[in-house]
Amino acid sequence: MVYFDAVVIGLGVTGSAALRSLAKRGRRVLGIDRYPPAHEFGSSHGESRIIRLGYYEHPSYVPLVREALSLWRALEAETGKALLTTTGIVEFGSPDSELIAGTLASSRLHRLPHEVMDARAAMERFPALRLPPDCIAVFQPDAGVLAAEMALAAQIGSAMSAGADIKIGCTVLKIARGPRGIRLATSDGTIDAGKAIVAAGAWLPHLMPELRLPLRVTRQVMAWFAPGDTGGFEGRQFPVFLAQTGHGIHYGFPAGPHGVKVCKHFHLDEDTTPAAIERTVSPRDTAAIRAFLADHLPALDRTPARAKTCLYTMTSDGDFILDRVPNDLDVIVASACSGHGFKFAPAIGEILADLATGETPRHDISRFRLSRFA
Repeated sequence: MVYFDAVVIGLGVTGSAALRSLAKRGRRVLGIDRYPPAHEFGSSHGESRIIRLGYYEHPSYVPLVREALSLWRALEAETGKALLTTTGIVEFGSPDSELIAGTLASSRLHRLPHEVMDARAAMERFPALRLPPDCIAVFQPDAGVLAAEMALAAQIGSAMSAGADIKIGCTVLKIARGPRGIRLATSDGTIDAGKAIVAAGAWLPHLMPELRLPLRVTRQVMAWFAPGDTGGFEGRQFPVFLAQTGHGIHYGFPAGPHGVKVCKHFHLDEDTTPAAIERTVSPRDTAAIRAFLADHLPALDRTPARAKTCLYTMTSDGDFILDRVPNDLDVIVASACSGHGFKFAPAIGEILADLATGETPRHDISRFRLSRFA
């Protein structure tokens, strides 16, 4: 039986980042997934993701996303793939909204370049947007768009070039103690390894029920809309955006091959599972986005040209889980999602590799420890 230094369960953007980091450190590592990479059953597909520095969720994320930005650029240089397009980001909402107050707090604390505009100035600069008079906008020039499927493929390709093994179409049935660390029972037989990194996304609650993690799997919808004849949805006139309005929090991207992608963060707040999710996008789904379009992006066509579902795996506090399992330090759990984890992947991969090799992570991860749920 082949023995691995570590096995990574789940090859979404987080698991593939951990696989790459371990392989580049010279470890013999195996990555396992039941579906081919970039599949549409999880949380790492959908064409595009935002990367942003002024982090409204909490200022402590800023150093982590700064490192991730640098690591994405390094991956581009290594692979020759254009993974990140800098567009800037415009965020708008009322001055006392969670989004605006949090973005400004992070930007000021970490001295990030940013510009504050009233509604009129924002609409002059970004003519496709419509802002109520009581809104303000914050523009940050260093944000942009990550090509989701390409980024995932680049990480896996880099890991394999560094010597990682991949097993696709394999389902992990049980994680248990083994003679030299951990033993996996899988649909393809038994696998022994020193460490296991469980980055199974929405499958994590099912795979490790004994941890009783406070995780909710929720259904999300991504939709693309034709920009119409007026233009203004590309280049400097239309960066990525994030908005908190009476319709909730919405985000979107410049026009791409399928139109302008616009989504509602948390969507309809529906609990689901990977097996039970309704993957057909309904008129009720698109209504949650169209109402925002009518008020704030009126030039977009109201009928989506394309729509897909994906999954958020939410912790009870919205922060990540990055930690060793207390009663089995050979198992590391990674739930780096909660709807905002993609951008951090290469930096999180380094943290997970540190935990698996017994090194001290360079970032303070106390915010992500399991002990906070005790």
